[in-house]
Amino acid sequence: MLVGYVSDERYVALADVLVEFEQNGQSVAVVRSTPRGAVLAEVEPGPYRITLVRPGFGSKSVNMRVEPGKPYQFRLLSDRLLGYVWPKWVKSGEKSEFRVHSVEPFRLSLWRYGWKKEFVRLLGWIDEHGPCSTMQITPDGDYTRSGVHWNKQGYGNPHQTQFVTGPERSGLYYFHAKGESGVFFSFPWVVAPARPQAPVAVLASTNAWNAYNSFGGRSNYVSAHQLPAQPTVNARLDLERYTTYTFKIWQYADNEYAPLSFERPELGNHIPEQVEVSDPIEGRLSCHMAPAEWRLLGWLERERFAYDFYSEYHLHSGQLDLDAYKILMMSVHPEYWSRKMYEQVKAWIHQRGGRLMYLGGNGINCEIEFLDEATMRCRTQLLTTNEDGSLGMSDPVNPDIYYESRFHRTVEPEATLLGVVTTDTGIMTGAPYRVLQPSHWAFAGTNLREGDLFGIASLHERCHGGASGYETDKRSPHSPRNAVLLAKGLNPDDGGAEMVYYEVDHGGAVFSAGSITYPASLLVDENLSRITANVVRRFLNGKP
Repeated sequence: MLVGYVSDERYVALADVLVEFEQNGQSVAVVRSTPRGAVLAEVEPGPYRITLVRPGFGSKSVNMRVEPGKPYQFRLLSDRLLGYVWPKWVKSGEKSEFRVHSVEPFRLSLWRYGWKKEFVRLLGWIDEHGPCSTMQITPDGDYTRSGVHWNKQGYGNPHQTQFVTGPERSGLYYFHAKGESGVFFSFPWVVAPARPQAPVAVLASTNAWNAYNSFGGRSNYVSAHQLPAQPTVNARLDLERYTTYTFKIWQYADNEYAPLSFERPELGNHIPEQVEVSDPIEGRLSCHMAPAEWRLLGWLERERFAYDFYSEYHLHSGQLDLDAYKILMMSVHPEYWSRKMYEQVKAWIHQRGGRLMYLGGNGINCEIEFLDEATMRCRTQLLTTNEDGSLGMSDPVNPDIYYESRFHRTVEPEATLLGVVTTDTGIMTGAPYRVLQPSHWAFAGTNLREGDLFGIASLHERCHGGASGYETDKRSPHSPRNAVLLAKGLNPDDGGAEMVYYEVDHGGAVFSAGSITYPASLLVDENLSRITANVVRRFLNGKP
């Protein structure tokens, strides 16, 4: 009889797991899982206490009911050091709980990441009396929907619950967890000011961090709508995104997509202990998540521009008072926005003279819904191919109608606000920008002439080659008519990012770089740094 499947935190099948079935305190069967993680046992339907053991993974016991035709999903957690903080964003003076998984005693400290890594304080050595008592346990089933809820009753020792108060100074903070064996894991914490302190507000792309986080086996890119019925043995053979040539990630209706919980560790945001802000950005996910956003914050501090740091939930929930700031900055990859976020920023710019600096790429491309502070759902729909070869979204009623993006389908074209929209031309390449309007004030002090290149140097290693990459935005029919094209990336197939600037009534203005790799060049490319600083100073000085 198929009782269920056993898998790890990536939803990869675990073979040779020792499984014991108990009823009324008596052992009735002992089996081992198959290569596909299947748990097969000759037992009668009914309630059991089932214990699972495999070296390298946390052992656990589960009280569950065996039912024919209803395979149970057992989940084990590997022995690697992991952690996250909840909430992942606070204001100064508010508290978060650190939740760390470790099979050995570990040292925990708090650091602030800006131009320099600044040690804040030691939080102590964490251990307990029992063996491996700091080891966490994941829920069974699909916990990408509900979160891992580490330290909660039933999944850990409630006495391990420990809180940290948000420091007075806003910024990107990291927890450093280091086991006594030397293993290391770091995880981020967004600390916003209790009250606005600086003229610039910078948004962390916390929604994108979550959309790309596959901890538990799902993200908005891996098994986006639901976990497969069976765990993965080999992704290239088992996952639909690899086995079906015509498969598109966004091929289901909105209501078919399961929620994604923020209450999970984010492996893509880990920064190795010895890495500094001026070092190259290694890794695929790191190049478009918090490690890359850190480079913008480091540049702001090096150039002595004061800023306050916020999560996107702070904007969505109204905790970010836009009217208290002269500039709002988005960076790297702010792909996932709620309708409320968009409407607030658009009104601030068009009605109250706000100034937006969009220093990223593939921005505001998909609408998300916050089900609560800890959970979001991505709204999306079938992809189609536009006449220019770019990917658009088909209308659910009339498939012959296409949209520029998923956000266009549900809200409005993001180019209306940003001036540009992402297309697939130039994707996965890096290149410098070429100057097109050298007389524009943005190029003051650079000595750049028409046709000159800038944004040549880059810390971005996923798609090395320059500040224009690896997903790039361009103008569209929905861009404001007064959007000035300042420069364009030299990516293949005319796929370079288009750097644009436009103004609106009441003093509002928007500067868009249109490139994910842009912030990775700020610290190492002198001309790109000067251009960006020119925009910041002009916006701060009250000029549109």
